[in-house]
Amino acid sequence: MKYSRLLRIAVIFSIITCFGNTAFAQIGDDAKLQYNKGIDYYQLGQYTQAAESFRQAVNLDPNYIDAYYNLGALMEYLGKDEDALNAFKQIILRKPEDYEAVYKAAEISKRIGQLDKASMYLTLIPQDSMIGQKATALSNSIQLDLDKRKQELEAAIKEQEETVQNTAQNAIDSVKQAVYEPQNKIMSEAQRLAEIDKLNSNRNENPEVPAATITNYNNIASPTGIVTDSAGNLYVAGFSDNTIYKIGSDNKKIVYIKSPKIDGPIGLAMDKSGNIYIANYNKNNVLKVGNGGEITELLTDIKNPYCMYITDSYLYVSSQGNNSVVKYRLQ
Repeated sequence: MKYSRLLRIAVIFSIITCFGNTAFAQIGDDAKLQYNKGIDYYQLGQYTQAAESFRQAVNLDPNYIDAYYNLGALMEYLGKDEDALNAFKQIILRKPEDYEAVYKAAEISKRIGQLDKASMYLTLIPQDSMIGQKATALSNSIQLDLDKRKQELEAAIKEQEETVQNTAQNAIDSVKQAVYEPQNKIMSEAQRLAEIDKLNSNRNENPEVPAATITNYNNIASPTGIVTDSAGNLYVAGFSDNTIYKIGSDNKKIVYIKSPKIDGPIGLAMDKSGNIYIANYNKNNVLKVGNGGEITELLTDIKNPYCMYITDSYLYVSSQGNNSVVKYRLQ
């Protein structure tokens, strides 16, 4: 804080009182009185009362430069930077060449984070003035802060952009997985069966493997689930044409079940009574087909049912959509 200026003004006032300096005489008597009270309070260490007296002085005479300066210095000392800055601004408006006040305005502006305004104030101070070097040092310090702030802002923007890109990519990947994973699994199953057919064909051509050990059941649209009954009949789910095929011991293929209720059959299972259970993938349910061919809905709200297995009177169903397995007791 500019204590020396406070004391210097007090001495000057006593000299002016004796010799009648005309410049100081332009200040009103009431304003001078409040100013002197401020000096007295200051010397007693009563800084809050001193600041109030200086404030009264500038209220009485709005052009009282030294009262503004002392008010600003005290406000800064008391930690009230905004009030201090306002006092120094009043000096700059009335006396721009008061470079000490300009420097203080720049210093406080930097401290409260107003770096652009601080730089603007420093441009008002000539290099060859008494505080020109201090102003240059402060300007360099502000430039370092501005560069640091710019780097931090650029880093924050880059981080935010990367976060947005990662979030968007994760969302795209999730959608792709939800859309394509079931199809990929179905296609993988079809490819696996195609490889088996190819292997069987190679074995038929290889004299080392008896041809009678390999049998192909062809022309089944996207075959998925397979199950057999006690009589040796084979049942195959055709995913793409929503059909359950039956292949007898004579290797003849017939349409066993085709119904609007069946949509995307995948897993098949059969209980001891010969009832067939169908994992109806696209309709999120499990169907039961009785011995007479009647179709009933056994389980609902099984999201994307996939594989099924029966043991000890329990039916197990994997729910691909919910990443879970459902256990159901058969009656």
